[in-house]
Amino acid sequence: MIVNEQVAIDHGLKKEEYKKICELLERTPNITELGIFSAMWNEHCSYKSSRLHLKKLPTKGKQVIQGPGENAGVIDIGDNDAIVFKIESHNHPSFIEPYQGAATGVGGIMRDVFTMGARPIANLNSIHFGSPQHKKTKNLLRGVVHGIGGYGNCMGVPTIAGQTYFDSSYNGNILVNAMTLGLVKKNKIFYSKAAGLNKPVIYVGSKTGRDGIHGASMASASFDEKIEEKKPTVQVGDPFTEKLLLEACLELMAGDSIIAIQDMGAAGLTSSSIEMASKGNLGIEINLNKVPCRESKMTPYEIMLSESQERMLIVLENGKEEQAKKIFDKWNLDFAIIGKTTNSKKIELFFNNEKVTDIPVNTLVENSPMYDRKWKKAKLPKKNRIKKEDIKNLKILDVLKKVLSNPNICSKEWIWQQYDHTVMGDTIQKPGGDSGVVRVHGTDKAVAASVDSSAVYCWAHPLTGGKQVVCESFRNLISVGAKPVAITNCLNFGSPENEENMGEFVECVQGIGEAAEYLKFPVVSGNVSFYNQTKEEGIKPTPSIGGVGIIKDYKKMITMDFKKVDNIALVIGKTEGHIDQSLFARNILDEKNGPPPEINLFNEKNNGETLLKLIDKGYVKSAHDVSLGGLITALSKMCIKGKKGISLKKPGYLINQIEYFFSEDQGRYIIEIEKKDLKYVIEILDKNSVHYDEIGTVNEKELIIDDKSKVSIDDLIKTHNYWLNNYMSK
Repeated sequence: MIVNEQVAIDHGLKKEEYKKICELLERTPNITELGIFSAMWNEHCSYKSSRLHLKKLPTKGKQVIQGPGENAGVIDIGDNDAIVFKIESHNHPSFIEPYQGAATGVGGIMRDVFTMGARPIANLNSIHFGSPQHKKTKNLLRGVVHGIGGYGNCMGVPTIAGQTYFDSSYNGNILVNAMTLGLVKKNKIFYSKAAGLNKPVIYVGSKTGRDGIHGASMASASFDEKIEEKKPTVQVGDPFTEKLLLEACLELMAGDSIIAIQDMGAAGLTSSSIEMASKGNLGIEINLNKVPCRESKMTPYEIMLSESQERMLIVLENGKEEQAKKIFDKWNLDFAIIGKTTNSKKIELFFNNEKVTDIPVNTLVENSPMYDRKWKKAKLPKKNRIKKEDIKNLKILDVLKKVLSNPNICSKEWIWQQYDHTVMGDTIQKPGGDSGVVRVHGTDKAVAASVDSSAVYCWAHPLTGGKQVVCESFRNLISVGAKPVAITNCLNFGSPENEENMGEFVECVQGIGEAAEYLKFPVVSGNVSFYNQTKEEGIKPTPSIGGVGIIKDYKKMITMDFKKVDNIALVIGKTEGHIDQSLFARNILDEKNGPPPEINLFNEKNNGETLLKLIDKGYVKSAHDVSLGGLITALSKMCIKGKKGISLKKPGYLINQIEYFFSEDQGRYIIEIEKKDLKYVIEILDKNSVHYDEIGTVNEKELIIDDKSKVSIDDLIKTHNYWLNNYMSK
């Protein structure tokens, strides 16, 4: 095929990028080389629009072993143990083919973790869908949930937590973000940096097929009306093969034969070979005739760009090939020596005894484009004043029932019941709490993890929204008694070529960076997903934050369910009455304008650290952070979980009831303590200058606001459980 400018544009490259390729090579690339450039220089692999800004994120910390730049981040959790974790997007494939898109997203993120030597111990997900009324939403939700469960359950890895959100901005572009945590010994972490000359390059796992060709390029493009034609670009997963691959890789890793290992994710054999060569400052030579293929007459172009799943690339020590082959034979997986490392600093591909590719590695990596795109700064919106006539006839309990049955608040049990969340036997906090928690097998330590996003806040004011989502992650970990350690992020945005979308990205990243720096909660891995839009319609900016924390003694873990009648509930943090951008304002008043709640990083840190002190001393019986839906929503969830009620005290300061109960002021937690401990708890809160209010007393079975306003917990449970079950049963 003759390569020209139009062919390059059809591959997703810009005119000037094609020109630069020809200049770097000092010739016109052939079709295989052009395919390789299009894969390595697209947004998904090169981060060409985001690299400049991602460099500003804080990535170092006392417990950080490996920050961004590897397959996943790694943190030290003591006793020679480390946790490897990352979150990745599989948005475009999941919209086109929800089951396989979501399933292969889960498979891909697990490979990112076990390629570093870690056994996966927990999965999480953050999934966003269009309006429930949209014709595609229900089928997309069903397909994605089945895909996540189908892959994770078959792998025998528990799905311990997640987040599901509905908003019309996702009507034409859903989000599926998958996160995995793995456990590894610190002295057995594996990296992807190739080293040494004439070392064998080994292909292991499944055979290569034609599925997923152009998958990475498709992930870096907007959707149009021809979306159905893109189905062949979606990979097809096989969790049973991945389970074999996991066990074979871990068995090989127990020895000392691996120099470098990299999973074949986006852009398949292309990205894995080039990244290994680039990190090691080496060349790689591959004979494509030796690549195991499951389809006949595959071309070099197809072999290099295929995104067939369940494959790995390994650089081995010389002389270890036979021993390694025995392991992969035992697990009934392909094992092929397809090439070697060289000192050429080039990627050289041979097919049918001809050299079909000859590209200096640095032209693909160091010389890949990096754009400083134009962006617009967002103004902080003006505050709305709530009109008394808008709320004077509202009854608190009527509003509460509407809020509890809202698609973004209601119980998501229909979803997580389809995931195996207890396999491996170490899950000690299941989905439905503030964070999922798994015990480190055979020890007293536990790892907590949560995943959060706040698209509405980020849309209203990206800088504040970026801070808020990090703080939300921080609070969710603290609420279960975990010390927050580090985060991974999946940054989902519209087109970076649109100045407003790019501004949303830049300022969200700035907010994430400021909060992560202040809270000592560094970013150790992540992913950027641009072009989440159909035609010109972009999604709301949606950075997803996956937070990981450590509980030194799992017996001190906290849950959100109220425990005992006559215990006292306190609210930590001040309730100021911020209604703008709240679920109440948007869904009850239909008011979409105004700023998100302010973030006070000092209070976030101080309130959270003080709560950990109270938990450590054994004073806290249950805890839950106050977020979407406000104070009364958080209280209701604690009542529902514990099947206990609460008798509320009248607020002690001037603020109307609606603002008091439904405002979404940040930095707040509700905690349950015993009456006998109240004096000691107050001493600690006062000593640390933490604002608190006594809010009520736990009772048998009713949420009592006052003599005229009360509701049984059974009614709250029915209201909370109804919407999703009803929606999915029709």
